[in-house]
Amino acid sequence: MPVLPPDFALLQVIPEMETGGAEQTVIDVAQAVVNAGGRAFVATRGGRMTARLEADGGRLAQMPVQSKNPLVMLGNAARLVDLIRREKITLVHARSRAPAFSALWAAHVTGVPFVATYHGIYNARSGLKRWYNAVMTKGDLVIANSDYTRDHVVAEHDLDPARVISIPRGVDLARFDPRKVTPSRVQALRDLWDLPSPDSRKVFVLGGRITRLKGHLTIVAAAARMKAQGRNDFLILFVGDDQGRAEYRQEVEDAIRSAGLDDTIKLVGHCDDMPAAYRLADYALLPSTQPESFGRTAVEPQAMARPVLVADHGGARETVIEGGTGWRLPPGDVEAWAQGLLTAIDTPAARRRAMGEAGLARVKKLYSVEAMCEATLGVYARVLEDRA
Repeated sequence: MPVLPPDFALLQVIPEMETGGAEQTVIDVAQAVVNAGGRAFVATRGGRMTARLEADGGRLAQMPVQSKNPLVMLGNAARLVDLIRREKITLVHARSRAPAFSALWAAHVTGVPFVATYHGIYNARSGLKRWYNAVMTKGDLVIANSDYTRDHVVAEHDLDPARVISIPRGVDLARFDPRKVTPSRVQALRDLWDLPSPDSRKVFVLGGRITRLKGHLTIVAAAARMKAQGRNDFLILFVGDDQGRAEYRQEVEDAIRSAGLDDTIKLVGHCDDMPAAYRLADYALLPSTQPESFGRTAVEPQAMARPVLVADHGGARETVIEGGTGWRLPPGDVEAWAQGLLTAIDTPAARRRAMGEAGLARVKKLYSVEAMCEATLGVYARVLEDRA
């Protein structure tokens, strides 16, 4: 692990800590800083994940950094300046655009280094939006969460490639460990979700927010085609919150009902035990209609030795070996997804297990939290050295 100054204090800034990959990365990096002997602060509106942040030794600085109101953003900048000075913050790390404006201003005022992480691909249909997005590139270095994201950032903002560092998002292999998931944990989810046991059907889990870009409707349409072919030997679970997207959730539920798939596709809501959810499954799904910048929900199930079917674009393309750890399918192509699901269902058990083990080995090698945190702290050390 890179050596940081003995009095190192990190301030990460993120809109909220409700759920998601960026939020989990905030917790992972905060814990790594604490383990290295430093202090780790997170400025955020709050959310359910703040309890874990504090349990791991991080410190919460609650403020409305999720706001895009210019006056509130100005107030946030003043609050961050006060926090930086009071706690003698060494480096500021922004993880979203709106709070990055306040954080960048505060870092300039106090003279501390500033880095930002591109956790997603931001669309820019106008010069104003491109300017807004570019705030993430104004610091000492930029971190991208995949090679796909790095290539986008360099091209979109015409940056020196040396200023953009690719650090793949890490998976907590202590939490996502197949050996630690007991049968009772899996059965608890079966009971919670009212699933029959035993059940000979192949189970697919699509983990993630109930939002249009995740591709739920592609899977519903593919399942309808499979049913029309007389196949009923599968169960699909949509695991995640709608986070206020009630209209889209209703659209998905209506599509399921119209296709007569109520017993085949279930929306089970948020799950606090995703390792057990993936062990309950035979396969995981990531049918995103837009490119994922990384695709955490393609990597986590592989850590649980489960093959994955992903849309063949974006960062997910980097994380799945076609035919080796899963399958890559054309985004939004209902017929291709129906055939992909059938291929998975008909894959012999021995082959399925071999694919799962190959995925697990690859995740351990490339996508561990330890590797991600070591690389991130390496960026901090590099920035501080350059400043010195």
